[in-house]
Amino acid sequence: MTDGERRLWSELRQFRRWYGIHVRRQAPIGTYIADFVVHDHKLVVEVDGERHLDPERQIRDRERDNWLAGQGYKVLRFSTGELAVAFEGCVQEILWALGLMEGRSAPPSFGLSPEGRGGAGVGADRAGRP
Repeated sequence: MTDGERRLWSELRQFRRWYGIHVRRQAPIGTYIADFVVHDHKLVVEVDGERHLDPERQIRDRERDNWLAGQGYKVLRFSTGELAVAFEGCVQEILWALGLMEGRSAPPSFGLSPEGRGGAGVGADRAGRP
């Protein structure tokens, strides 16, 4: 794992104690392996390194995200750079996607690059909303 993934995993594994939400790391979904997944909330969190900037990889990522959306999952993607410069904002986006920030406005998108973003497919924002 990268430093950002380790830091995020350290935070996400506390969700069970804090919120009663079980987050799995490196979990299989169909033929894919999700970096992090909350099956009960149908949420996948992916951490993308530089190799995800490759146009061919972005196409595969979109296909994967669309397949996951077809299975009912929302996909949030964060770059390793986003985790480095806006870690708390990334965690807030995850909490919002899990419905733990109800009554608050959606957090601003902390995305440094919109390329390869997940969501529920084309036309969706980072939390999978159309």
